[in-house]
Amino acid sequence: MTTTEILTGERADLLESLQQHRYFLTFTAKGLTDEQAASSPTVSALSVGGLIKHVATVEENWVKFIEEGTPALDFDPGSDAYDSHERNFRMEPGETLESILERYNKIAAHTDKLLETVDMDLSHKLPNAPWFPEGKTWSARRVFAHIIAETSQHAGHADIIRETIDGQKTMG
Repeated sequence: MTTTEILTGERADLLESLQQHRYFLTFTAKGLTDEQAASSPTVSALSVGGLIKHVATVEENWVKFIEEGTPALDFDPGSDAYDSHERNFRMEPGETLESILERYNKIAAHTDKLLETVDMDLSHKLPNAPWFPEGKTWSARRVFAHIIAETSQHAGHADIIRETIDGQKTMG
């Protein structure tokens, strides 16, 4: 029996949706070499491997926000945050598609366990950052919805990139 068969209602729906979009994202990498996964065959700088790496990091950070609160997402505009963000979108030397997928699977397993048990109304104030409205709070529920949206959006990007590499499509 899978977890989604045990869970009901909102939690089951969120978990099923998140797992479905993770599948779409990771399916785009199926059969790619490390070189292909790191390639940016469109005018964009995005790559399949870089997108999976980015989505894993985003999911990990938002889960920390649920667990630890606002400091987990603190943004220091004077730091190397922008450079780090850019590196997060590409496969760096020494990284492999296999290692990126392994990390993503570990993060996903942790997220899934949290989704099963966390108080969905647990809320934290969003940190001060140019992209967040001042004084806004997000509940765990809202964070999970955001993770699903982020995963879905980047699965679409990855699908376009994969189709450019060799014609494979995730759907259709």
